[in-house]
Amino acid sequence: MGNLRRILLTQLLTFHYIWGEWTCPGFLCTDGGCISQSALCDGTADCHDGSDEFEDTCGLLQCKKDEFACGSRRCVSLLFRCDGTDDCGDGSDEASCHKNCTAESFLCERTGSCVARAKLCDGWPDCPVGQDVGADACPSGQTRAPHTCFSSEFSCGDGQCMPHSWRCDHSPDCADASDEDDCDQNECLVSNGGCSHLCVDLPMGFLCDCPAGMRLVHDTQCEEIDTCLDTDVCNQLCVHVNGTFSCDCHEGYLMSPKTGECKAKDVAQLVLSSSEGVRWVNTAGMEYREMAAHLLGPGPMAALTANRTLYWARPGQGSIYRISMDGKPLDPVLLLKSHGAVLGLAVDWIHEHLYWTNAGTHSIDVARLDGSVQRLLIGGLAMPTGVAVEPLLGLLFWAEGGSSPRIECALLDGQGRLPLITSAIRNPVAISLDMPRRLLYWVDSGMRTISRVGFDGQHRKTVVESNGYLDRPFGLAVFEGHVYWSEQATHSICSADKHNGSLFRVILPNIAFPGALVLIHPVLQPKGSAVCGNTSRVCPYECVPDLFSGTGSPSFTCVSPTGGGAAVSDTTYAGILSLIVVLSVLLVGGALWWWKDVFKPSRTLTFQDFSLKESQDPLIHGP
Repeated sequence: MGNLRRILLTQLLTFHYIWGEWTCPGFLCTDGGCISQSALCDGTADCHDGSDEFEDTCGLLQCKKDEFACGSRRCVSLLFRCDGTDDCGDGSDEASCHKNCTAESFLCERTGSCVARAKLCDGWPDCPVGQDVGADACPSGQTRAPHTCFSSEFSCGDGQCMPHSWRCDHSPDCADASDEDDCDQNECLVSNGGCSHLCVDLPMGFLCDCPAGMRLVHDTQCEEIDTCLDTDVCNQLCVHVNGTFSCDCHEGYLMSPKTGECKAKDVAQLVLSSSEGVRWVNTAGMEYREMAAHLLGPGPMAALTANRTLYWARPGQGSIYRISMDGKPLDPVLLLKSHGAVLGLAVDWIHEHLYWTNAGTHSIDVARLDGSVQRLLIGGLAMPTGVAVEPLLGLLFWAEGGSSPRIECALLDGQGRLPLITSAIRNPVAISLDMPRRLLYWVDSGMRTISRVGFDGQHRKTVVESNGYLDRPFGLAVFEGHVYWSEQATHSICSADKHNGSLFRVILPNIAFPGALVLIHPVLQPKGSAVCGNTSRVCPYECVPDLFSGTGSPSFTCVSPTGGGAAVSDTTYAGILSLIVVLSVLLVGGALWWWKDVFKPSRTLTFQDFSLKESQDPLIHGP
């Protein structure tokens, strides 16, 4: 029977080679394969022998002067040449990148880039494939661990952090395979196996479980079941009572009677950076204008809506500029210079601070919006990329790539770090906040997806999957019911439904290497009192940040309006207010007694509606 199958297959292949030229409806590969005509010369080898992309078939590839011609017949920006990432798909943009490194630097084998010897064996892979922390660079096999793994992670012998769920899964994930050592023990006895709630030991390995009313996510974490978020039935506010839903919108939005979507009262501006300058378009894609043609490059951006000021960083450098978004294009003003490439920018519009991720110092830095003073806020990061702030809640968010990609949050002073995403993530390049729903969105160029998670690290969901327009995403923004992103492989600006990725459309095509995106609308930076420091209580006075004193840790202080810089505690303020109320009652009672005794009125004075209303001060009743 087997011989008969081989004979039939041989005859079929022979018939295909002889008659394929006339029967193939598309392009006939030189190896006999048949592909669609639309796949011919598209930069991807669809024939097994790659003949659909041969120069004899497609002719000489013509790229722009600021582009590199890949062997795969793609055109990529010269900025991506020798950056350690295979943008061509065949590695041709990373070939022949060797440089002459000095005696004080280390040569990365793959790209030829140079790494300072002071960074060798520091636990952070600065070379694309980590040779600077490998055995060749570190003969002793010892590297300095840059940080301690989280409780949900397993620490490899070389200091690398892996999810606990990868422990004892019969597949070595650590470089030294230490995650498969001593697998006959009860893993639940060590940090509860990394499980957030219940840990069940098995003969080989373990399982995490959750109590009733919760579900398991990412193998180790339990989260409460939230029907509103699971079903995305509401666009913003959602109240689930007795099996029914009630939807509402935040201030500044109106609910559409047809779609139920919360729409802002005015159309927002979508500002984008590119190699041809900074431009803006409205979210409907109907109006497109040039704003700053001299800001060249797909650099990161942020904006202060109150005075319509844009902040932009030159790609690959530490220079940050500001420019007005009103009137005719103006020359940019150099705000500050940072030591290292700026990859992400964010504006705290309440305290007027500028945050950015610094690839050179592996840190998150902060400065005043006038650029007068700056400082490193959070250090020891691997490859920080995107950054975002929510000053009304006092939260700072950032994303990291590198060997241990993750998304974390902390307070605005850098204290109280909390990991939000540590698994099923490869290369998060940008983040954006949906403040009305308290959700963080991120775009992952490695996974080719756009996902979201709650500010508490729960309710994770992938909303947009690879659709041909997520091969090389760069910028990200969320507004109303949509998510917007820039895509450098297709040179386009795209949008989709923020809940499930439906309603996909290309807003702007043919953009020369689009970069960051910023949405401009007053509702995105609402006024209000900020949470002050490491407390959930809103400051009733002025929340004064003390981030640049140079002495001690950065902090926020709730300062009284009487001056003197003294902070008034909740207990002291409540006591003072109570004393004032008591004295007021005594004073009123004394005045009435004096009136009755001196003037001796002929009729009895009747008190009507005299009562002390319950105080609405947040310091007494809490938030």
